[in-house]
Amino acid sequence: MGYKVVVAGATGNVGREMLNILAERQFPVDEIVALASRKSLGTEVSFGDKTLKTKDLDTFDFEGWDMALFAIGSDATKVYAPKAAAAGCVVIDNSSLYRYDPQVPLIVPEVNPDAIEGYREKMIIANPNCSTAQMVVALKPLHDRARIKRVVVSTYQSVSGSGKAAIDELWNQTKGMYVPGQEVAPSVYPKQIAFNVIPHIDVFLDDGSTKEEWKMVAETKKIVDTSIKVTATCVRVPVFVSHSESINIEFEEFLDEDEARDILREAPGIMVVDKREDGGYITPIEAVGDFATYISRIRQDSTIENGLNLWCVSDNLRKGAALNAVQIAELLGKRILKKG
Repeated sequence: MGYKVVVAGATGNVGREMLNILAERQFPVDEIVALASRKSLGTEVSFGDKTLKTKDLDTFDFEGWDMALFAIGSDATKVYAPKAAAAGCVVIDNSSLYRYDPQVPLIVPEVNPDAIEGYREKMIIANPNCSTAQMVVALKPLHDRARIKRVVVSTYQSVSGSGKAAIDELWNQTKGMYVPGQEVAPSVYPKQIAFNVIPHIDVFLDDGSTKEEWKMVAETKKIVDTSIKVTATCVRVPVFVSHSESINIEFEEFLDEDEARDILREAPGIMVVDKREDGGYITPIEAVGDFATYISRIRQDSTIENGLNLWCVSDNLRKGAALNAVQIAELLGKRILKKG
């Protein structure tokens, strides 16, 4: 016996990836439906070797469905998530709408699986921000061993995090650089993204940080430990898929780099690729399509008492979004619904 699963936002980058991963991981599905907005109605999407025609999210009845994976943005989620929850369908939401709601668990299954018990309050579970998800997978096993005091992170985030229009903008701007008369002005981003980096993701806040940077701080505290201090600088880079992060960690206790490497090798969801030679590390292009969060460049930081540096790379459409949502669905099935 399996589950009746809804994927809302099935025509977007993340929605399509959710369908791919449900099929790849052989999630026990009895029935699946792909939902989209009116303008995408009838679009065909793939689920394993099946083709699904999208149905109208606006008129869909969630009664009798077990779980719904939402990838529709905050505005639409505000309308449809309470409807689904009221009908007894558990919502796993990829938007930022419910992440900071104390009644909604924010889950990365490798890090805080026990938080799933809190889903009953609103019948909604939140998926974290892409840049947070991969970072906390790396932080948690190290925190369990040596207690993290402070994290300084700089991100190098791919354009797929902004959606399909951003991918097109990078592609077209890059081509336009070489073809006179075909230059493409920025529209998704405030400045040119091709051959450039932009230290600005989401809106600016009063203190000078951006919303993306604030999300990393707030979500790390909610998922791992409220006592951890985090400061982030989030940067958009001209890469199609996969986010990278340079992470500096200060611990309460000393942690040797070799022990850290061993801990990370054993930790769930992590692959360590860390050879001190040309090419002995992971770059964004190599992480595309993979489930793992990759860790490279593990080394002592000699400028502080108990410091480590590391490089963290993951496919933002997978661990940063769709994979984590499917892992939450698996956790919900295993721990709570127990049908599959």
